[in-house]
Order: sequence, then C-alpha cells, then structure tokens
Amino acid sequence: MESLLEQQRRYHEERERIMDALVQERLMTRSQHKETINSEHRQKVMLERYDQCTNYLREIYEDKDGERKKEVQALSGPNEFAEFYSRLKGIKDFHRRHPGEISVPMSIEFEEMKKMRENPNDDQTMVAFSDEEGYGKYLDLHACYDKYINIKGIDRVDYITFIQRFDKFADIPKDKKNADYKSYLSTLTDYLYSFITRTKPLLDLDGELAEVLADLDGRFERGECPGWGREQHGAMAHTGAHLDLSAFSTSEELASLGLDRLKSGLMALGLKCGGTLQERADRLFMTKGKDVSELPAHLFAKSKPGAAKGGKADNAKQKETAGSEAQIVRMAELIGDVRSDTIENVERKQARTEGERQESDGEMSEDEEEEENDDDIPYNPKNLP
Repeated sequence: MESLLEQQRRYHEERERIMDALVQERLMTRSQHKETINSEHRQKVMLERYDQCTNYLREIYEDKDGERKKEVQALSGPNEFAEFYSRLKGIKDFHRRHPGEISVPMSIEFEEMKKMRENPNDDQTMVAFSDEEGYGKYLDLHACYDKYINIKGIDRVDYITFIQRFDKFADIPKDKKNADYKSYLSTLTDYLYSFITRTKPLLDLDGELAEVLADLDGRFERGECPGWGREQHGAMAHTGAHLDLSAFSTSEELASLGLDRLKSGLMALGLKCGGTLQERADRLFMTKGKDVSELPAHLFAKSKPGAAKGGKADNAKQKETAGSEAQIVRMAELIGDVRSDTIENVERKQARTEGERQESDGEMSEDEEEEENDDDIPYNPKNLP
C-alpha cells in the first residue's frame, strides 16, 4: 500500500523517534539492579531497530531496481496532478474494501515506551534468570562445578574454591585435559557467554572473544599461553607419552630414568631407540621444547611424515583447547565484580545454615507458644460468668 517515498519518510521518522527515546532512556537514573538490566535490554532493542531502519533506508536510496527513480519522476513530471488523483483513488478504494482498518500512529507506540520508562513495573521481566542468579546479581555455576569435579584425575574442591579458581587453567596438568575436560570447558563457556549477554546486553562480547582468539595465534606458537609453554607442548606431549621433560635441565639428569623408560619414550615418538643409556638420553633430550616436525630426519627410526602429521593434528587440538581457556579468562575478567558478590553470597548462605536457621526456628517456636497461650483464654465477649 505504501509507496517507496512514504516508506522512506516513515523510516526517517522512526529513526528520529528511536534516537529520542534512546537518549531519554540513557538519561534516566536507575536505583535498582533489575531496573538497570531492563533498561539496557530496552536500549539494545532500540539500537537493533535503529540499525534495521537504517538498512531499509540504504536499500531505498541505492535504488537497485530503479523503482524510486520512477516514482520521483512520476510525481515531478508533467502529469503530477494525474498521479496525485490516481494515488488518492487507490487510498479510497483500499478503505472502501477494508472499512474496519485502523491505523495506529507511531506516536502511540513511543508514548507507551515512555510510560514504561518513567514508571517501571517491579514485575516486569525482560530476560530470564534462575533463582540462584538473583536477576543477574550472582553466578549459578553448579552445573559447571558438577562437570569439573567429575573429570578423572582432577583434585576435588569445594564450590567456593571452584568459583575463585575456575579460570586458573595453568594449575591443571596438561595430561588431565582430556575429552571430559573439553566438555567441561564447553559447558563453562556457554554459561558465561549466556550470563554476560543477559547482564551486559550492550557489550560487544563477540568482538571481545574474537580479539582473544586473534591474539592467541602468535602467543600459542611462542609458548606464552599459561599452561601451554614450549616445555609443556613439545614433542613428548604430542604423542601422549607422559614424560615431562621440563623437569630435566640436562641429558645426564634424563639418563637417571633408565634404559627401559628412555626406550619407551623414544618408541612412542617413532625415534631410534637403540644405543647406550647416554645416547638414548641425548636423543630424547633433543625433543625438549620442539615440535615433532622440527626434529632432524636422522633421529626417526622409519618415516617422519606420519609422526609429523600426528603432531600437527594434536597441536591443533591443543590450540583449540587453549583458545577456549583464553576466552573463559576474558569473560571472567568482564564479570569480576559479580564473581566477588557470588562468593560473598555463597559464604553468607553457608554461614546461615546453622546459627541463623536455629535462631529463626527459635523465633517460630516462640510465636507458636504465644499462640497457644492466647488459646488458653476462652472467648467471652459479654463477660459471662
């Protein structure tokens, strides 16, 4: 029904009204946490709507199909009055066919938004939170905690310690970062991403995480990622042979492991495993801090390509895990204040379970006794004997 020029006018009006409403929303002072979060979600909706109107206007002005140019020419040509009456007749025909059609002015919608802004309803819920989260005041990491304590080989900690240290990945041995660990990282990433998008809707979280991954590429190759140093993801790490060469500073110290242990380490890498004790130690020590693909060809017993291919595949998996860890660290930084409040809230709940609960039970028993004493007095409104 609307012409392109009318659509163009309406989108411009809508953008101006959105901008005005957005400014008024930003100027409002919010005293409560819930009001602040609801306000930011309303701002996000308005920004998305503003971008949508802008994209529609761009398509109209680009006029790839030439319809806007034709319409302008029709209105400004020699038969402009004929075009005017033709459009007027079309409007009358439309309302004749739809007599009950009601057009709601755009101003009504923005008046409703103004009332909502100036008189917030306590029951208004813009986004869903669990009871534990308290509408974005605290974290609810119980599901992540359950996954963490069920990882094989991980030391069990209490819930508060987990909240304090869930982003300390350098303290977790690399050989414990198995499939269960990756599943835990995925659960933790999903939760933190969801929580931040609900509590900080105006934050460009995707941009923040993209910067983390972009910075990770060079740092991982240089061995600067916490828990993924060169000594920790060298050739021995690629094969799953659980021998940490970072504990040895010389080949002589490595020789103290004995012939059999050195042989198993060399065989796992596909290296030559013959020779004396010191020759094996020297050969194995050469792999410290190096990728399999960086080792000289003469060290391998048979074919190097297979070992190098496996090393590259494992290196890619380790890099992916390191990327997930780096993103979690960044998201933990963004919610540092909420994290501290969560620890205080959990500690307060745990402290209340014994003393304050008994005190509240005592108050309830006193109230019950008072009610019983009141029941002993018979009801006698006329003071009959």
